Amino acid sequence: MREELIKALELVLEGNWDEAHEIAQSKEGQAEYDRVHALLHRIEGDEWNARYWYNRCGIPFPKISTEEEAKMLLQQYHFL
Repeated sequence: MREELIKALELVLEGNWDEAHEIAQSKEGQAEYDRVHALLHRIEGDEWNARYWYNRCGIPFPKISTEEEAKMLLQQYHFL
């Protein structure tokens, strides 16, 4: 599981959002992937949808940049 999360976040940071989105959607319902899904919608500028996914994860809407969030998650998932 960890490898796919890391791959999705690396894709986010590379700007390959479509492939990252496919990974996140393939694991819908798993909180870590739903968090990546939320981040992707935030990057796309779809705040309503991003808020929906953050709410599903029980996480408040982040105040940090999307790049900072992606890097933070990448670091966090390396240590799962």
